[in-house]
Amino acid sequence: MQLSQVKGIGLNSEKYLNELGIYTAEDLIEYYPFKYEILENTDHQTIKDGDKVVIGGICENKPNVFHFNRKLNKMSFRLNTGDFITNVTIFNRAFLKTKIDIGTVLTVVGKYDQKHNLITASNLKFGILTEPEITPVYHASFKINSSKIAKFIASALKTTKVKSLIPNYLSEKYHFISKEEAVKIVHHPNSKQELDKALTVLKYEEIFEFMFKIEHLKNLKQKEGGIQRNLDITKIDEFINNLPFKLTEDQLKATKEISEDMMSSYRMNRLLQGDVGSGKTIVAVISLYLNYLSGYQGALMAPTEILAQQHYNTITKLLPNLNIVLLTGKLKTKEKREAKELISSGKANIIIGTHALISEDVTYQNLGSVITDEQHRFGVNQRSNLRNKGKRPDILYMSATPIPRTYALTLYGDMDITSIKTMPKGRKPVKTYLKSGKQITEVLYMILDEIKKGHQIYIVAPLIEESDKIDLENVYKLEEKFTKAFGKICKIGLMHGKLSNEEKDQVMNDFKEGKTKILISTTVIEVGVDVPKATMIIIFDSYRFGLSALHQLRGRVGRNDLDSYCILISDRETKRLEVLTKTSDGFKISEEDFKLRGGGEIFGLRQSGDMNFKLADIKNDYNMLVKVKEDAEEFIKSKKYLEPENREITEKLCGHKELD
Repeated sequence: MQLSQVKGIGLNSEKYLNELGIYTAEDLIEYYPFKYEILENTDHQTIKDGDKVVIGGICENKPNVFHFNRKLNKMSFRLNTGDFITNVTIFNRAFLKTKIDIGTVLTVVGKYDQKHNLITASNLKFGILTEPEITPVYHASFKINSSKIAKFIASALKTTKVKSLIPNYLSEKYHFISKEEAVKIVHHPNSKQELDKALTVLKYEEIFEFMFKIEHLKNLKQKEGGIQRNLDITKIDEFINNLPFKLTEDQLKATKEISEDMMSSYRMNRLLQGDVGSGKTIVAVISLYLNYLSGYQGALMAPTEILAQQHYNTITKLLPNLNIVLLTGKLKTKEKREAKELISSGKANIIIGTHALISEDVTYQNLGSVITDEQHRFGVNQRSNLRNKGKRPDILYMSATPIPRTYALTLYGDMDITSIKTMPKGRKPVKTYLKSGKQITEVLYMILDEIKKGHQIYIVAPLIEESDKIDLENVYKLEEKFTKAFGKICKIGLMHGKLSNEEKDQVMNDFKEGKTKILISTTVIEVGVDVPKATMIIIFDSYRFGLSALHQLRGRVGRNDLDSYCILISDRETKRLEVLTKTSDGFKISEEDFKLRGGGEIFGLRQSGDMNFKLADIKNDYNMLVKVKEDAEEFIKSKKYLEPENREITEKLCGHKELD
């Protein structure tokens, strides 16, 4: 049903609603309130100074109005609540003076000032509030306000049919009210209890829709034939046994799971997640070697040139007899041409590179395995472009950002997940200290000690996303201060967002090669970049970062057997930051971050496109999320999604009719 068919919506209103992403009557009724203003009477006995209050009473005098100028006015009167008398002031409501007299019954909403026995009111209502009053509030614009949207929704509800996406047997199982009733209540709730029932139904439905699609996608991928490999698995055991170090229990388990996936007739679609330094790379190398022994090419895509080069160096040392090719945008024209020829001819066994790997002119002869490192740094299209370069290559995603189970259930619900939690022996945990701004002298002496030992230091400037100008001011101020302190004894590098990619690479390379001893940066230093002599990282205004982002930054040091340190400088949120001084377990930290900040900031960057829920929240509705996942799995496994009564639901969820 078109918006123009909804009573009261004219051309201008339709245009304004379109700007809010509302194009049909169905969109309109599913444009749910983002919050509710709940008014209920305040207990007179508990009122304290500064409290927001909702108090009913009788006006004791005719209101006085004071005009400041043509636009501003203040109205004052006394209110008798029955328990006490208080003064009331409200601004810019002079037009109500004629409606208020001695004896008028009013409910006042405002803030109480105990010293002056005064309520500064934000709203006045005539009469006494007998039941809590719940008013929905909608995201609006300066062109169309919340109350106007509410009016249009009320009109649309009279003529628009609402269809549920929850199968009947599940609605009956949980004793849900109908979706039609739930939608009406969400827009016009009479009580908190009624609203809770309605929200439960609508949250369940949108999580069910998301989970069904994820489970259906997983189901299709399991049916999707993969590469049937045939090789002597003892060669893999031999390779592992000849490594110069012993794999941890988790690394062995990860290797087993990935090997079984690759040897199966199904296409692998797995996420390998583990803390910084947990040893994901060697697991990836083993999978690439298995792929090579099967007679196929393997590709590893990294988000940056430096990380790609680092992987190339590591893998070349571990597999010296294989033809390993590096392909990045930085290569000269001749080098690129030669690399592409090796890839297309099949002579390249393993190809490592950046997004250059997915260029249209790069042709693989028989790509059998695709690994994406730091996968959340790539868009979905970039990842799928690489996987589509082969016929049915096995897919392995790697992430150094441990994700709590809550988040993984949704964000990676269509993947199998392998976690490496134990750290290789010999790794010393990074000692983390929380310091205030007043303790900076102490920190400077700690830096001096490390420089004298020939070690290197990262300095991270305060993160202020809103202003590039302030970011630059911060980094230049820090550069000036650190140059005064250490400029005569060592070279200082500078990294910020305004540098070109080439300049950033040069700065990072100088640091990696030891030419600079101190690196000051506004940007998050590349995940996975290995600078063995970097033993200290100082993060200014660390309260601006999420715990997971700080843990990632901390992972830039301690990549050796030397004592390493992370100094968090902050005068705020010290209790939250203390979590990092007590644990180096990235999984525990991400769980804590999740509790404190929710799913959207787990990576230190927004993931808003991943779960576009209108009402549900994966943190607050976690128990429901787990239950709905089970229901969606059962709905598919039991073939209930193919039953005639569910056909319409399934078609809408899948977007097509041929489902099996």
